[in-house]
Amino acid sequence: MFRKQSNKPQNRIDSLIGAGTRIEGNVTFSGGLRVDGEIMGNVTAAVEQSSTLVLSEHARIDGEIRVSHLVINGAVNGPVFAAEFLELQSHSRVKGDVHYNSLEMHLGAIVEGRLVHRSSESKAVELKLASSKSATGSYT
Repeated sequence: MFRKQSNKPQNRIDSLIGAGTRIEGNVTFSGGLRVDGEIMGNVTAAVEQSSTLVLSEHARIDGEIRVSHLVINGAVNGPVFAAEFLELQSHSRVKGDVHYNSLEMHLGAIVEGRLVHRSSESKAVELKLASSKSATGSYT
């Protein structure tokens, strides 16, 4: 039936990095964060807590992103890890691998990297060639 989502998205924005603001260094946050400016570093949400990161059309992040819920409409240069939900809006541009659990991708979104579903990461299976014996008998 329906799976109850235990990690609901943060419905409010607690922090804002405004347009024209440039941060050089890693950013760690809890709750909701909206970025309209630039971050040159990794952006990570507090562990064991629901978090939402929203990147506006003018936002830019050069670094790794690790959050539970993510909405991108700007530019990201680096790997993205969305533990629960990822929305790539029409102006989003991601250069790096995208790891997600649930994905919504709008027309016009660009990803230059791999799309990796979270459940497939942990279920990697090594395939081995089966040994084959050639039959020397004839069939009638």
